[in-house]
Amino acid sequence: MSSLYDPQHAPVGDVGTALMMIDSRLKSIHDGKTGTDPEQQELIDQFTASLGPQGAHDVLDGACTLIYVFMTWLQKAHQDHDKDVIEYVVPSLVATMRMMPKSVRPEAIPTMAGLVIAAGTGLSPNLWRSQYGHWTEAEMTPLEVTAFLLAEHINRITDDPDFATRMVTEALSSADEADEDED
Repeated sequence: MSSLYDPQHAPVGDVGTALMMIDSRLKSIHDGKTGTDPEQQELIDQFTASLGPQGAHDVLDGACTLIYVFMTWLQKAHQDHDKDVIEYVVPSLVATMRMMPKSVRPEAIPTMAGLVIAAGTGLSPNLWRSQYGHWTEAEMTPLEVTAFLLAEHINRITDDPDFATRMVTEALSSADEADEDED
């Protein structure tokens, strides 16, 4: 039976910008930097401010799309080993977020876990979240952290620091090529 929260009913959003932000964080971690480079953060803040309300909403939808894509990949990888993705991904995600109290307030963790569980059960994270009202400012950083941690989890599983980003980039390129072929 179809659900109102199925991904086909969800806006994809600005996946490219969301991926750029996540990839930037991944690269800064792998370059051995702790924290965010102030210059890099200033550029991200300027770019985000230039988006306007609709652009920011599109990036938010794009981050949720990334969470869905990452969980779909993780689900397939775990199924290949007869493991439940929720059982193996959510506890470590929650534990990691609990160790990040400056970035992820404790009250945001259940919502982020819910997003991941929704995606892991085939539901759209952004549509699932919308049933509880509008996104709050306090959920923006935890949302980015959630997408980042899922990408990093995929990169560790594949032993490839760029796998998650490359996977999404290749999917976007394939979609663009398919759109061009239709025109």
